[in-house]
Amino acid sequence: MPTKTPARKRKTLAEIRAFLAAYSPQVRAVALKLRGLVFDVAPDAVEQIDLPAKLLGYGFDYTYKDTICVIMPLKAGVNLGLARGAELPDPTGLLTGTGKRARHVKITDVKQVEMPELRALLEVAVERLQGK
Repeated sequence: MPTKTPARKRKTLAEIRAFLAAYSPQVRAVALKLRGLVFDVAPDAVEQIDLPAKLLGYGFDYTYKDTICVIMPLKAGVNLGLARGAELPDPTGLLTGTGKRARHVKITDVKQVEMPELRALLEVAVERLQGK
């Protein structure tokens, strides 16, 4: 019986840059910095490019239930969407949105990616998903 070769967990930088090519240099820089943060917090995350939805998805498998977060490039910034953001502690009020589960953080500058509060949100999101 032939074995199935597992898909690569991470896309190549060339694939990510091709996906981001339509966006401004600032948006591309923010998205790449966020990608680095995601892999810093969750080095084993699976990365997916969703062309129709115009986002990069990160999780521990290829399903929505295993999604940690998404990076959504926009004209004037990038949204870091947290699949279970409504359940996360957010003492500094970074999360916005009104969905039953998902919330997002609007990021317009690469320096915002270095906020300890942002890393903390991502760390808790990863811990909760791993402990499900």
